[in-house]
Amino acid sequence: MSANSVLITGGTGSFGKTMLTNLLQDGIPEIRILSRDEEKQDALRNRLNDPRVQYFIGDVRDRGSVDRAMAGVEAVFHAAALKQVPSCEFFPLEAVRTNIVGSENVIRSAIEHKAKSLVCLSTDKAVMPINAMGMSKALMEKHAQAAAREVGLDGDTTISCVRYGNVMYSRGSVIPLFIKQIKSKQPITVTEPGMTRFLMPLRDSVELVRFAFDKARQGDLFVKKAPASTIADLVTALKQLFNVPDHEVRVIGWRHAEKLYETLASAQELASAEDLGDYYRLQLDERDLNYSAYFSEGETGTQAVEDFHSHNTEQLDIASVKELLLSLPEVQAELKNWQAERP
Repeated sequence: MSANSVLITGGTGSFGKTMLTNLLQDGIPEIRILSRDEEKQDALRNRLNDPRVQYFIGDVRDRGSVDRAMAGVEAVFHAAALKQVPSCEFFPLEAVRTNIVGSENVIRSAIEHKAKSLVCLSTDKAVMPINAMGMSKALMEKHAQAAAREVGLDGDTTISCVRYGNVMYSRGSVIPLFIKQIKSKQPITVTEPGMTRFLMPLRDSVELVRFAFDKARQGDLFVKKAPASTIADLVTALKQLFNVPDHEVRVIGWRHAEKLYETLASAQELASAEDLGDYYRLQLDERDLNYSAYFSEGETGTQAVEDFHSHNTEQLDIASVKELLLSLPEVQAELKNWQAERP
């Protein structure tokens, strides 16, 4: 990618660290990490020992700390967020402060400092949301799109979003939980075996964000056409990989605000979307705030399509899930350790 200086908010998280590694391999001269966690920053600093990486302790909720990290950067990847569904359910105002107000701070700072590109990371849970995390992410998208309309096609800063589903083995993923339960000989706890979820390796989420940086027009939102599987097949694939066919699986019931399946793009969005092969480009509604366009004239010519969700995307069988799991370095390491530990 073409940029001399990059800021990653939430840069010590799973996505941030993988994106950082990619940018260093690209030879980006300056990469800034903004996050609240000094321990993770210190661990990353000691592991990398790379002078190209600068570390900023701060919180996206605080505009001042965002401005300090933002000054002079060309590209911004906004990954800082509260992502856990249950914790956001119990503390919804915290989700508002980080995912909405914090995102607004990042967006306004990027515009004022004339960053060339800002890519905001969103989630499938933002589509027809039923939980506080998804609702807050949906409003983050609306903030980004409103700012994109305000900046306009000829503005200094191109603002875009990406939306993706579960990132395999990221923070909060069920995969490390299931592996831990297998290794500790505890029952694998499943909420609903028939639930489907998109499965995306971390490398694909990074490629999606890079694609947005390279291809985005003002206000675009990009979606990766990811495959999915049932939770039951994911569990079976892990049991086969770890050679524990008789390991107990316990169905514990649905968590707070879970869905049977997740949706990456609604039918209404897809009606005007551009199919880019591996991705959908969901284009900005550029109408301004005049009432005829919104309340009198309406739209014509929309085509009948259905939502794109984890029930109707490509469904991976158990063999394909195993292949995808084996492509993850973390799972490879877990398997190696498991085989070494067993008699």
